[in-house]
Amino acid sequence: MPQLGETVTEGTVTKWLKAVGEAVERDEPLFEVSTDKVDSEVPSPASGVLSQIVVPEGDTVDVGTVVAVVSDDGSGAASTGTRPAAAPVQDSVAPSPAPSPPPASAPGPAPSAPPAPPTAPAPAPPPEPQAAESPPPAAPAPPAASQTPQPVPASAGPSAPAEPAPQPSAAPPADGAAGRGNRILSPVVRRLLDENGIDPADVPGTGLGGRITRADVLGVIDTRRAGGVPAAGAVRGAPRPAPAVAGAPATAPAPAGAPAARAGTDEVIPFTNIRRRTAEHMVRSKATSAHTLVVVEADYERVEQVRRSMGPAFREEEGFSLTYLPFVARATVEALREWPDLNASVGDDALIVHHQINLGVAVDLDHRGLIVPVVPRAEELTLRGIARRIRELADRARTKKLSADDIAGGTFSITNAGPYGTFLTSPIINQPQIAILSTDGVKRRPTVVTAEDGTEAIAIHSMGLLCLAWDHRAVDGAYAAAFVHRVAELLDSHDWAAEL
Repeated sequence: MPQLGETVTEGTVTKWLKAVGEAVERDEPLFEVSTDKVDSEVPSPASGVLSQIVVPEGDTVDVGTVVAVVSDDGSGAASTGTRPAAAPVQDSVAPSPAPSPPPASAPGPAPSAPPAPPTAPAPAPPPEPQAAESPPPAAPAPPAASQTPQPVPASAGPSAPAEPAPQPSAAPPADGAAGRGNRILSPVVRRLLDENGIDPADVPGTGLGGRITRADVLGVIDTRRAGGVPAAGAVRGAPRPAPAVAGAPATAPAPAGAPAARAGTDEVIPFTNIRRRTAEHMVRSKATSAHTLVVVEADYERVEQVRRSMGPAFREEEGFSLTYLPFVARATVEALREWPDLNASVGDDALIVHHQINLGVAVDLDHRGLIVPVVPRAEELTLRGIARRIRELADRARTKKLSADDIAGGTFSITNAGPYGTFLTSPIINQPQIAILSTDGVKRRPTVVTAEDGTEAIAIHSMGLLCLAWDHRAVDGAYAAAFVHRVAELLDSHDWAAEL
């Protein structure tokens, strides 16, 4: 699993583009990966034959984990079964790290074995079944399990079983303690734990070295929402997909107010990674910002004239059509120069104004998700330059060629639902920004126009609405309305032909 960004610590294999036995060339797309930052294709690091797929589709693993084996002749299958636990550390010795984790847990019972033979070789086997039976009920509260065997030797005569009893029960906590003792949490995992009020000690880590992964936390959240038992007991020892799969069918009717799925009439479609991330981000934004909406009508007639007169030549030169979006983006950048408090974020009891305009533009991924790549230093680009950059980012987003850096550092966002003829859209702020502008459908309709001499007349112009969702913690209504009014004014008055 490659490192796809500085803060990216794990990724989910969403699709294998090659099957076992197929030839693959160096830098040819091998599989698709989804992280908390971006979905992208991962190229093969070498040419050869895909001899083994170690991580199946849908599994989440840490960065550096071996996910597949590519060999020269297709015979280089790894000796590990499904996923080598320590393989991420050393690629050249993938088979050898796999046996290393078992010895880590084996030394625990090893010391207890020598004392057993000298005292009572026969009673040694009985404690093992007890240890196998004790973890499930004692998993939610390991300390209680270790306390119950202690009174027994005090009151009961058979001391031989009593001595081994604490040893097997201590073995599972030792394994779990290793995971709980490692408090290295990724930013995504830490945020999910904080937002849902989950103690890290209640989440069994299935990552390398007992590390808590995003999938582990989501399993706990799903189990709690379904009304199940505390996740520490419900998920402990189960494979990563188990919490979601086991929780959903067993407690399908549990969600309050939601009708239960009916066999034969309803279809249950699990959320994809990008759908889950979008949901988390939007809910957090609503809980963080004081969302307020202001709407201004814009006259696109001057823009329309430029599109009609110069659009064909632009398409021939650039290879794509000249839409309304680049005009709105360019006008937004100019307006942000005059109203900079909207190109900002909210810090610790302070407004952080960004003097560099990194413009995020929402891109629809064929109705399967939404992503917001960023045009850095948009204030340095002309209309043609912004159009090129938006087109490039949109193409890369839809072909999963974006990097984590392409979606980082945005200071203001635009979402464009206009191609679908929308009338008015109330967007959700893209945190940690404080405003997002929505461009809705542009239509020909009658409007009152004022001539230079002040006379009025009714004319048919291309008209549309500009909707700004903004954080009332940062600015007030007059400031936000003045900004949107300036964007509309630039659309109607700027010399757009000169920039093309």
